[in-house]
Amino acid sequence: MAVLNCWEFKKCERIPGGAKATELGICPAAVESHTTGMNRGLNGGRACWAIAGTLCDGVVQGTFASKISSCLKCKFYQLVNEEEGVNHQSVGDILAKLR
Repeated sequence: MAVLNCWEFKKCERIPGGAKATELGICPAAVESHTTGMNRGLNGGRACWAIAGTLCDGVVQGTFASKISSCLKCKFYQLVNEEEGVNHQSVGDILAKLR
């Protein structure tokens, strides 16, 4: 089964060449290559909760510390957690890749 990246799940169109990239900008998760492969995602597509500046519910999210509480309630985060199970890469692992 193919897994979805956040921009596919959320249908945000903030990827390079996406319909909303010019209007809203390209999402940092769509281009964060350090996290490619984490939770089987492309770029930051399955690690978006650890990437600053993502757009959720029409609001630009700030740093990891300021956004993680809302991310943990996100349907996409919960889906990734369920799909990855014991292989779900921790926030600590993701943040280490971003340093």
